[in-house]
Amino acid sequence: MQRTSSAVRFLTAGALAAVLLGGAGAGQAAAAPAASVQRTAVAHGTPYDLLHPLADLSAQRLATADLVAAAKYGTDSPIDDPAREKQVLDDVARQAREVGADPEVMVRIFRDQIEANKVVQRALHHRWDADPSQAPTERPDLAEVRKEINRVNGELVRAVAASPSARMAPYCGGLLTAAAVHVRHDRRLDALHTVALERALRSVCGA
Repeated sequence: MQRTSSAVRFLTAGALAAVLLGGAGAGQAAAAPAASVQRTAVAHGTPYDLLHPLADLSAQRLATADLVAAAKYGTDSPIDDPAREKQVLDDVARQAREVGADPEVMVRIFRDQIEANKVVQRALHHRWDADPSQAPTERPDLAEVRKEINRVNGELVRAVAASPSARMAPYCGGLLTAAAVHVRHDRRLDALHTVALERALRSVCGA
């Protein structure tokens, strides 16, 4: 039932995005494929252009969760790492001040990013415990993985800083959900990463 409700929300949001992005041709846009709606948004420089990178970068960040999970699996490294989380949050707050963004907003958004990452890690560890044949056979270098996380964090900070008007708009939720649908399709996210992406974007609108 919950998945069905999510799907309904995705479809509703897609229709809303089509109306917002399509202008006079809203009726046709509502029936257009998602890729067509996205191209329309880019062509007209709408708020969608500011929100789509937030969804896409969040998905990129979530992809690192698989590597972090593999690096930690079977070791004493816990999924919850308060020291590392504080380091990340302090760093994005500093970057926010440097680019003229609100550090409190940035920290709130990145807390969700961190929690979404842990959703993936926990689910993968449970999966591997239940079926060891699915467990990774190689352990990634966590330090190298964190370099990639830091890179994505920097891009995400800049994307958040560039999008206050879109994030505060009353239609942000619809456009952001439509962006998440496009990202899910383009990156072929599975159910786990789709749920985690929704968790990662929870505080974007109205922040």
